[in-house]
Amino acid sequence: MIVNLLRIRFKDGVTVEEQEEVLAVMRRTASLEPVAFGAVGKDFGNPADGFTHSYLAAIPDLEALERYMHDPVHISGDELILNKLEQMSAVRFTDDSDPELGNAVYEIAARKMQQYPDWARRIDELFGAHV
Repeated sequence: MIVNLLRIRFKDGVTVEEQEEVLAVMRRTASLEPVAFGAVGKDFGNPADGFTHSYLAAIPDLEALERYMHDPVHISGDELILNKLEQMSAVRFTDDSDPELGNAVYEIAARKMQQYPDWARRIDELFGAHV
């Protein structure tokens, strides 16, 4: 299983209604066919970290990850989601013992970044932001 956990913080000025819309889009993405299980909700982490919500998607294998990363629902959802966020933090892990799996996962992500440079730039900005 390949697990992606994102912690997020909304931009100042994003209304509660806009936040709910983003969370609904995230839930839709977390329920795509390639996802074995997903969850979206309030983040119980340290408030000093500044993150308010989290997103989790667990994906069974590399083939499913490819489908998930390029699903039109995922791609269109990111357009709305990423513009409302100030910062993201990620934890990515697996229960698979294959020592090369991490490299394969990051190769899939790198190909997507090459294919969608504006998406890649925004992702880099969100992970580079500091509290």
